[in-house]
Amino acid sequence: MIHKWWHRFVRKRTKPIPEDTAILWKRRLSIAYGLLAWNAFGLVVYNVYKGKADWAHYYGLKSDEEHSTPPGEAWAKTLGIKNAKVYRISGLKKVDEYDIIDGEGVRTNKEVASHDNETLTE
Repeated sequence: MIHKWWHRFVRKRTKPIPEDTAILWKRRLSIAYGLLAWNAFGLVVYNVYKGKADWAHYYGLKSDEEHSTPPGEAWAKTLGIKNAKVYRISGLKKVDEYDIIDGEGVRTNKEVASHDNETLTE
């Protein structure tokens, strides 16, 4: 959103251009933006395919210990939360649940039943 003072500043120091010229340049810039965005998306997909999805770990900015830490524990550490209960959800189902006590993840022996992993025995 352009502030009023910036709008006034630009209006005072520039001369108006014809409307058809403005539309032409708007169209050209939007096409250039679309191509740039599409190429950036392609670059991201390529890097994920090549195994560079976690670029900080790939380039050595993150240690193996930090890389193996679950996201719930990493965010709790970042936010300074000592005790928390973490629920992992995939789709509409709860996949995992564990506690963070004094900054360390503690898993209990109770297992969360998943419809994908259940086997029926007869």
